[in-house]
Amino acid sequence: MKNYWLGFILILLFNHSSAQFIRAELEVSGLTCSMCSLSTQKSLNTLGFIQKINPDLNKNIFYIDFKSGQAVSLDAIKQKVKSAGFSVNKLVAIYRISEIKPGSNLTVDGITYHLMEPLKSTLKGEFRFQVIDKDFIPLKAFKKYPNTDPSFASGFDSKNSRIYHIIPS
Repeated sequence: MKNYWLGFILILLFNHSSAQFIRAELEVSGLTCSMCSLSTQKSLNTLGFIQKINPDLNKNIFYIDFKSGQAVSLDAIKQKVKSAGFSVNKLVAIYRISEIKPGSNLTVDGITYHLMEPLKSTLKGEFRFQVIDKDFIPLKAFKKYPNTDPSFASGFDSKNSRIYHIIPS
């Protein structure tokens, strides 16, 4: 019986995460026809962490569901859109957060997501955040954000680790 409880506790400890990607809403610019949308969808479907994609051709938005327990790469999503010949206009990621306190950053699969607008209270549950890094929004919109953090311009911290910058959506 002791081994059962020990195993159960170990599973809980190793599966604990401060946040997990659930879904994303990806708005792509440059799509002019259903074939453009289809080529983008096919490109995205090659990513192993994507479970399902539902395109909305009227809004040029792809609703993406992620596979549970798999690491998600936002840069890979951006690259797949670019390789299809288009660009990301907006990416909203939906996270399931166990807890994030004011003054903290969000960490998912070891990657930091810097909150550009400070939290007023602790967050728990599902939340939507828009990625505002370069190539995740139009350049004109990117230039509107203050460039006070050196990692904002490059997307990398002083240790050359990837940092994404997000705002509540």
